[in-house]
Amino acid sequence: MIALKRINGSDIWLNPMLIESVERTPDSIVTLTNGHKYVIRESPEEIITKVQDFMKQVGLLGLVSRRGDMV
Repeated sequence: MIALKRINGSDIWLNPMLIESVERTPDSIVTLTNGHKYVIRESPEEIITKVQDFMKQVGLLGLVSRRGDMV
């Protein structure tokens, strides 16, 4: 699970394996595969970093360079 903040300030933990898309409108909107949408305070870049960190932690992603390329 990754910890995020909703736009109203409440905490939410999402399963990153269920994230289908992240939009900037100007807030970040995370859409899950089940169609649920959440308005999030973090930027799309911050969300992507959290997802990558989760994937590395559970062994689903190799090392990622600073540019975002797989190593």
